[in-house]
Amino acid sequence: MAKAAAMDAGYQLKITLQGSKPPIWRRVVVMPTLTFASLHQVIQLAMGWDDCHLHEFNVNGERIGRPPAADDLMGMEADDDLRDERKVRLSQFLLQPKQKFSYTYDFGDSWEHLLVLEKILPGAVAKPICLAGKMACPPEDCGGLYGYMRLLDVLSHPRHPEHEEMKEWCGDNWDAEAFDVEATNRCLAKVKS
Repeated sequence: MAKAAAMDAGYQLKITLQGSKPPIWRRVVVMPTLTFASLHQVIQLAMGWDDCHLHEFNVNGERIGRPPAADDLMGMEADDDLRDERKVRLSQFLLQPKQKFSYTYDFGDSWEHLLVLEKILPGAVAKPICLAGKMACPPEDCGGLYGYMRLLDVLSHPRHPEHEEMKEWCGDNWDAEAFDVEATNRCLAKVKS
């Protein structure tokens, strides 16, 4: 896509948390000129994560993420295969509808997200926007998909010995089926392009 064409378009992406049942997903529209660092922010805000773990994109076999600072390496060598997400724009990798790529968040819990470029929309986009979504994001540090499914099971059985403890851990207001597109868009308005 030519640079001028990229400025006058919007990318409609569907983000799905892999393995979630029922599916946890969001549909967003972003600017093709966003960096992958900004897309990371969009995913965090749209899904409802807290951005307190490492992450990485895999696009066309290329790894894109945030390289650690030199003082964070603690004697280890830098990862030369990791492209700096702050220097790579979506339009450099996403060229046609139906293109798929992945985003992993929290390498311990390993939350795998599938992203699909559903459409390239005509007309410039000023800010990321969420069009739709289903289900709440799992709570941070709940143990990946297995831990999340167990959490849902325990919460659905009030007589389970861990029910009160899990309910308290999640917070009284957490609802697995809740998703608020207006609240999500208020959060997305803060993303810097």
